[in-house]
Amino acid sequence: MMQKLTAQDAEAQSADTKADNIAQLRAMFPELLTESANGVAINVDVLKQLVGDAAITDAEEKYGLNWHGKRRARQLALTPSTGTLRPCQDESVDWDTTQNLMIEGDNLEVLKLLQKSYAGKVKLIYIDPPYNTGKDFVYPDNFQDNIKNYLELTGQVEGGRKISSNTEASGRFHTDWLNMMYPRLKLARSLLREDGVIFVSIDDSEVSHLRRLCDEILGEENFVGCAVWQRKYSPQNDAKHLSALHEYVAAFARNADIWTVRLLPRSAEALARYKNPDNDPRGDWKIGDLTTKTKAAGHSYPITSPTGKVHLPTSGRQWGPSKETFDRMIAENRIWFGNDGNNVPALKQFLTEVQDGTVPTTLWLRDLVGDNQSAVRQLAELEVPFDSPKPSTLIEHVMQFATTPDSCDLVLDFFAGSGTTGHAVMAQNAADGGNRRYILVQLPEPLDPVSKDQNTAADFCDKLGKSRTIAEITKERLRRAGAKIKSDPQITQMGADKGKDKKNDNNLFGVNLRPSASSADKSSLDVGFRVFKLDTSNIRAWNPDRNNLEKTLFDHEEHILPGRTEADIVYELLLKLGLDLCVPIESRSIAGKMVGAIGGGVLLACLSERITAVEVEALAQGIVAWHKELAPAGNTTCVFRDSAFENDIAKSNLAAILEQYGIATVRSL
Repeated sequence: MMQKLTAQDAEAQSADTKADNIAQLRAMFPELLTESANGVAINVDVLKQLVGDAAITDAEEKYGLNWHGKRRARQLALTPSTGTLRPCQDESVDWDTTQNLMIEGDNLEVLKLLQKSYAGKVKLIYIDPPYNTGKDFVYPDNFQDNIKNYLELTGQVEGGRKISSNTEASGRFHTDWLNMMYPRLKLARSLLREDGVIFVSIDDSEVSHLRRLCDEILGEENFVGCAVWQRKYSPQNDAKHLSALHEYVAAFARNADIWTVRLLPRSAEALARYKNPDNDPRGDWKIGDLTTKTKAAGHSYPITSPTGKVHLPTSGRQWGPSKETFDRMIAENRIWFGNDGNNVPALKQFLTEVQDGTVPTTLWLRDLVGDNQSAVRQLAELEVPFDSPKPSTLIEHVMQFATTPDSCDLVLDFFAGSGTTGHAVMAQNAADGGNRRYILVQLPEPLDPVSKDQNTAADFCDKLGKSRTIAEITKERLRRAGAKIKSDPQITQMGADKGKDKKNDNNLFGVNLRPSASSADKSSLDVGFRVFKLDTSNIRAWNPDRNNLEKTLFDHEEHILPGRTEADIVYELLLKLGLDLCVPIESRSIAGKMVGAIGGGVLLACLSERITAVEVEALAQGIVAWHKELAPAGNTTCVFRDSAFENDIAKSNLAAILEQYGIATVRSL
C-alpha cells in the first residue's frame, strides 16, 4: 500500500534528537522510562538504582557552568526543524560538478536539517562566532517557531527585523551569548566524525565561558589545545589598560583518544639546520644534545675525543646513552666531535630518521598564519568589502594538520561571514592537490546602507544587483576567490582543463544534476559551490481554518505548497532521508514520465503531475527494471506526487507492482 506523506510524518521531518535519545535509553534501559501526563518521563529512582553509588543531584551547589535560559537553550537543540533547504542553481557555481555547499539561513535551523545527511561525517569544524562586544547580535532564537522567526529576521515576511540588544546594562551580557552558542555547539558535535575536531575563534571576553561550554558539550577530556593567534602587529596606544595583540582559537576533538594531528612541513629555516659536513652516506644531519637530566647508574662515564681530550657531563647532567650504547653509536658513526675532533660529543640526528614534519604548537604568529591586516589586503585584492575578516591563511594552517588532502574531508563553518573558510579550502586544495569539501552556513542578515560600518557593503550589493545581505557578500567572495585561485599561473590546475568541454545533459526536475562519480573528473580543482536557502517545508502542514473547514479540506487536497518546484521537493527528500546534497542523480524517461534515481537508486522519484490508470503497468515495470539494473546496496524508497494519480485504483496498482518486486517503501506527497 502506498503511504501518503504528511508534514507530521518522521520521513518528512528533520532529525528528532530528543526522540533518538529516548529510543537509545529505551534500548539500553527500558525500565528507566515511564509514562507521565506529558508523555514519556525518566524514573529518577530507577536511574539511581542503575548507576549504583554514582551521585545524582539537582542541587544548586554543584560544579559547572550555569546561566538563566540554559534549560531552554538545551531544548532548542532537541526541537526538530520544520524547514527545508531549497536549491538555487542560478546563484551557484559549477552546480553539476561541485561538492561544496553554501547555505543561506539561520545556522540553528540549518544544523538541525543537516543532522540526517551529515551526522558523523564532518572532519573539521571551524567557526568564528559573533564576539560579545556589547553590540547587537542577530541570533534571537524563537522556541515556538524558529522558521517564522528567521523569515521575520531577514525581512522575508511582515514583522520586520528583530535583533537582540546585548549590553552590559541589560544584566544578561554573557547569558545571551551562551544561550545563542549552546544549542549550535550541541548540534555541531553530532556532525563531527569520531576522528573529527572543532576549532573556535574567540577573544578575551568569552574565552573562559567558551572553554566551560565546550567542556560540558564535548567533554573536558577532549580538549586538545588553545592556540594564541597574533592578530595585530602594532599596539593600540589608546587602549584603556593593556593593548591586546592576540585572540584565541580553542580546539576540542570529538574523541581525543582517536583524533591525531598531521605533522606540519618543516620550514626552509628548519631544513637549513641539516647539513652533511662529513659526507655521511645517510644524508643531512644536525647535532643534538647527548646529555640528559635523568639520573641513572653508569651514565657519568668519561668520553675521550679523537684528539685525546676527555669529556665528562656538565654539572647536574649525565650522558643519555649507557656506555655500551655509546660505544655502538661510535661504531655506527653517530657521534660528532666537531670538525677538529676536539668538541664536546654530540648526537648526529639524521633528517631521514626523524619525523617527517613538526608537531603543531599553540603559538600562531602573524608571519606564519597571517593577521588582520593581511585579511583586509586579501579581500581588497578581490574588491570585496567586509568588516573584520579572518585571513584564509589562518584556516589553511588548521587544515594542514587537522585534515588529510586526499580523503574528501568535509569542512564545516556555520558562521561563514565573508566566506573565509570556503576560500581557505579551495586555496589549500590548490596548494597540496587535496579534495576537501566545504559546507558554509550564513544568515542573510540585512545590511544597513546608513550604517558607517555597513554602507560600503550595502553599496557593493547594489552594484551587483543583489539583495543587501551578508550572505550575498559570502557568495561573491567565494566566486571571486575561486576564479582567482583557478587562474593563478603558479597553481597547478590538477587536470581541471581535462573535463572543461564535457557537457552534462543529465537534467531532472529543472535542475542540471551532477554526473555519477565514475564519469566525473576527480582530478579537477573544485572552486564551485551549490547554493541552498532555508525556507518552510514544501509539504503543507495541516492548519485548518475552523470557520471554513470545507475550504480547508480542498486547500489541503494538494500537499505541496504552491510555487514549489520539483527540484525543491527532491532536495527536501534528500535531507529527510539522510542523503548527501551533492549525491549523484540520474534520470530516465519511463513510460513517458521522468524518473530520477538518487544515490544509485536509494531514492527513486517520479513527480509527474499526471499518472493515468492505463500508464501504471508500464511505469511500474520500467521502474522495477531500472531498480534491478542499479542494484542499490540498501533499501529503496520510491516517491510519487499524490495528486498525480487518476484515482485510488491507479495508485494502489502501482504500489502493488513495486512491492511485488521488492520495492516495499512507496510513498506519495
